[in-house]
Amino acid sequence: MDLSNVKLIVTDLDGTLLNSNHEVSDLFFELFNKIKKHNILFTAASGRPLYSMKDKLAKIENDIIIVAENGGLAVKKDKTLLSTAMETSNSLMIDKLLKTLPEAHPVFCTKDKAFTTSSNPELIKLLAEFYKNYDAINSVNDINEPVYKVAIYHEVSTEQFLYPHLKHLEENFKVKVSANHWVDISEMKANKGHAVALIQKEYDISYEETLVFGDYNNDLEMLKRAHFSYAMENAHPQVKETANFSTKSNNNFGVESILKQLLELKEK
Repeated sequence: MDLSNVKLIVTDLDGTLLNSNHEVSDLFFELFNKIKKHNILFTAASGRPLYSMKDKLAKIENDIIIVAENGGLAVKKDKTLLSTAMETSNSLMIDKLLKTLPEAHPVFCTKDKAFTTSSNPELIKLLAEFYKNYDAINSVNDINEPVYKVAIYHEVSTEQFLYPHLKHLEENFKVKVSANHWVDISEMKANKGHAVALIQKEYDISYEETLVFGDYNNDLEMLKRAHFSYAMENAHPQVKETANFSTKSNNNFGVESILKQLLELKEK
């Protein structure tokens, strides 16, 4: 197999397609226009909420599939392909557990808005980038819409200080360290790999015809769905172990460099 056979491209955003300033490059948009001409299906898959992903990819949002909330929600234009929200009892249980961890600062993510019970100043700064549609609330009981994911912030390291206290939930939930300061909890089927599998089935695209890029542990399941699975140079060690290939860092156009190679092969 070579890249010329690829029919589906899936990429994570933060740490992968986005640079450290949370920007999509002009080069990527140039390459996307060529990808579109070759009828290659393009999917962005992120832990970000849907509205944040649409904001970052506004130029192409109507031409792609968007997988938000780590696979809890997938849409193409106005059509919902996948929706896996948490049971209300589960979000209440997780909230109760987090109250025993004083350094845990939760964000409860719904389709159109995020809610937090924390007033941590560092978290509030980050909400402007990742969850700009947010409300501060006194209690989880104030949320009147389905929660897709609980994203939990730690000022130093979620992997070191929070994950050990949440790992036991993995028997019933997906618990993913999604970045240095974040760990995400969602229903078991709400993961990027499940979403990619659904897309592959819907569009009759095989493992060998799929290209995936990722950098953190919430990308592991989707990397396993593709022969052409690429870990970024800046990726978590577990991602590098899982991926079949590697590319340059997100700040050095790692995704774009592979897309260039793919297009060169397609155009021969």
